[in-house]
Amino acid sequence: MTKLIHPISGTIALLTIATFWLSTITVEIFGTHAQIALVKTSIPWGFFVLIPAIAITGATGFASAGKRRGGVLAQKVRRMPIIAANGILVLIPSALYLAAKAKSGEFDGLFYTVQLIELTAGAANLSLLGLSMRDGLRLKGRLRR
Repeated sequence: MTKLIHPISGTIALLTIATFWLSTITVEIFGTHAQIALVKTSIPWGFFVLIPAIAITGATGFASAGKRRGGVLAQKVRRMPIIAANGILVLIPSALYLAAKAKSGEFDGLFYTVQLIELTAGAANLSLLGLSMRDGLRLKGRLRR
């Protein structure tokens, strides 16, 4: 069962982060302040999907790995603390801060500085999750090296 749940929850996590990131970029380029505020205040609600998806992905990944820890699997395991720390220390606080600033209509230099940090950290997590997905597909033989 974990072999089915792991890729599904991992895909949900990756797509959720991608949705946050792409929505932010799109609304910043094409949207109004009201639309930016809508996106920024909606993102924290997405945590109710993202956080369980990431937790389930991590738990099922460790369960599926069993006692194996070498090679590609070791790379996946090394990425997880970075992904988690980035999310807990940068992405979640940034999203909550930006939601509060956007809700009050404060689109100042600090808002855009934090947003740049958030976008950079989000891109890093997308990249790391994508690498882990690639490695998972390789481990299953669904992707050639």
